[in-house]
Amino acid sequence: MKKTALIAGAGPAGLTAALELLRQTSWLPEIHEESAWIGGISRTARYKGNRMDIGGHRFFSKEEAVTRWWQEMLPLQTPDGPDPAQTDEVMLLRQRISRIYFMRKFFDYPVSLSRATLAGMGLRRTLKVGFGYLHSCLHKLPETSLENFYINRFGRPLYEMFFEDYTEKVWGLHPSQLGADWGSQRVKGLSITAVIADMLARSLHRKRSKEEVQTSLIEQFIYPKYGPGQLWEKVADEVRAGGGRIEMESRVVAVNVQERQVVSVTVQDADGTQRDCPCGVFLSSMPLRDLVAALRGIEVPADVAAAADGLPYRDFITVGLCLDKRKVLRELPDTWIYVQERDVKLGRLQVFNNWSPYLVADTENTLWMGLEYFCTEGDALWEMSEADFIAMAAGELEKIGIVGKDAVRDACRLKVRKAYPAYYGTYAEIGKVRDFLDTIENLWCIGRNGQHRYNNMDHSMMTAMECVRCLRDGVSDKSAVWSVNTDEAYHESKENK
Repeated sequence: MKKTALIAGAGPAGLTAALELLRQTSWLPEIHEESAWIGGISRTARYKGNRMDIGGHRFFSKEEAVTRWWQEMLPLQTPDGPDPAQTDEVMLLRQRISRIYFMRKFFDYPVSLSRATLAGMGLRRTLKVGFGYLHSCLHKLPETSLENFYINRFGRPLYEMFFEDYTEKVWGLHPSQLGADWGSQRVKGLSITAVIADMLARSLHRKRSKEEVQTSLIEQFIYPKYGPGQLWEKVADEVRAGGGRIEMESRVVAVNVQERQVVSVTVQDADGTQRDCPCGVFLSSMPLRDLVAALRGIEVPADVAAAADGLPYRDFITVGLCLDKRKVLRELPDTWIYVQERDVKLGRLQVFNNWSPYLVADTENTLWMGLEYFCTEGDALWEMSEADFIAMAAGELEKIGIVGKDAVRDACRLKVRKAYPAYYGTYAEIGKVRDFLDTIENLWCIGRNGQHRYNNMDHSMMTAMECVRCLRDGVSDKSAVWSVNTDEAYHESKENK
């Protein structure tokens, strides 16, 4: 008989693990998902024929195994391949366009030194930026904060223009109060030097490998016809077809440990009923804070419990606005726009028409847009009524000159808890939590929240793939799973291949 591998969470990590367990091992996966939808933050929400991508998900990875995995699920659109007009199961090849909106002007993002950027900044600001960058090259700051991390790579003037306020919107704290780890993970290779090298390579029409291009500088990505949720719903179907189980609205409330082994997990169903589910191995993508609090049958040291309990998260709200195209005042070719304006709470805009026209019910007459706000559960933004929040969002879009009056035809709001693991609070003590959890032999932490690491989707998948490889090969050392997307071990350069 196959032994049960119980998995907490039906996001990218949990679903990848389940499918790979079926493909490579004798373990039978059983997923318990707290919510009513597949895909976690990579789901695609639906509203009156329109679809919303929660946060924007570019399908791009330097790891070829991940790219192949995606395209096994949904083949890529090519001249000789599937035609999106003829089939639903297809990946589109999309052009990446994203910009910063600052001083009511658009600037390239990633930051470029193009003529348009220099003209938008003006001569005085351009000179200030140039001298600021030279100063940062000669006088490196100790990277004790995210602020210093950015200043070392871009200089203080450019940091203050394009990074400072947006970063504070995302995290709710000034970058001087945030650890540099977030920068090391998300923009580790990005700097003015990298931008110049990228511009030179483009001007010389030199073809570059994935390893040579910083992820933040990519020009193209692939994308499911109906958004990221389409892929994860397909994976869920494959898991069920292979004999795996997926139980929705089934929340893990206790992880029962005996002699350093997880023997069962207690879940609570939508009606409040609790039951024990025996397992031979437990793969957790639930937040570390919740995992440690759920442990039973093992004494958790006080310092570990305190460190886990203090791990912070940022929550996320998207407002979907269906806009009359005739009343949109700016050309918007972008997939997303970073809003650096200080007089609004709005953090980022998504233009769903440009991600995939198939996300939009009426592409001819409407612009379907997502307005993104970052908050903390229980704060004023989180507690605002849906009607008031939509009115505020529509008003801010008008205030910054993107749309005219009465542009909104319809709207909805969507909240996401624990969308972003944050790098403050007790994050500096996360090593204590990891070391303790690793003493539970058959417990594996995977995914973004499972490792409290702000991973991209492909990195979350890689944690699951590494975990399955260890289980397949009988490897008990969990360091390879924890090392995905770290400077020490993740595949960011040819040397690490």
